[in-house]
Amino acid sequence: MTDLVKALAEASQLLYREAYYLDARRWDEWLAQFTDDCEFWMPAWKGEHELTENPKREISLIYYGSRAGLEDRVWRIRSGQSIASTPVPRTTHTVNNILVEDVGADSMTALSTWTAHCFFHKTNKTEVFFGDYRHTLRRTADGWKIARKYVVLKNDYVPTMLDIYNI
Repeated sequence: MTDLVKALAEASQLLYREAYYLDARRWDEWLAQFTDDCEFWMPAWKGEHELTENPKREISLIYYGSRAGLEDRVWRIRSGQSIASTPVPRTTHTVNNILVEDVGADSMTALSTWTAHCFFHKTNKTEVFFGDYRHTLRRTADGWKIARKYVVLKNDYVPTMLDIYNI
């Protein structure tokens, strides 16, 4: 097996696992896929084909500068403190077209496309969100983890609330 094929298989398993844990609401296992110093960023569109470039100076749809931010978000979802997330919608994520690049001994980048089908109990409606992912992966003592997740939401007219489990 070539190094590129092995890297693709390892990256694919991690991305599929992350999507599965979101859909199953296995929050602790989902969080465990991220490094402590991870960045989770979904920039906003500032034009038809231009995204914001700096999450600290421009508007983002979602931004967490570390896993602690993701942990806080999960705590709010679990505790019911997030009224918009109660009840949490049913979701099904698909991750497709996975490509790996910049493969090194301890890091790689995985590019992919995604779709999330979401059923909202309160409104009895289904919404579909879709876009691109760019995951920066880092090898740790526990295996590959997500050091950065960059999400481009292609259909950014959001008719309802949007959260980590919708993307």
